[in-house]
Amino acid sequence: MATQTEAKRFIISIYGLGCGGGGVLTIQRALEREVGVLNAYVNPATEMAYVEYNPELTTPQHLVSVVKRVGFQAGTPRIQ
Repeated sequence: MATQTEAKRFIISIYGLGCGGGGVLTIQRALEREVGVLNAYVNPATEMAYVEYNPELTTPQHLVSVVKRVGFQAGTPRIQ
């Protein structure tokens, strides 16, 4: 019988996001397209991204590189 992997969560600071919605949607959509991401929410007021992911399919470090690839600076992931 196969066991189901428990989802993990992390928070990451996004620098230079500002209050405009364009960056928020760009980052959120990029994260959500990645294999293993179950849910992503970017809060423009706090400049934080909240990500729920499957640790068998992706890593927080990979997802930080996704944020950087779309043009934003990201802090060190904080696992919850």
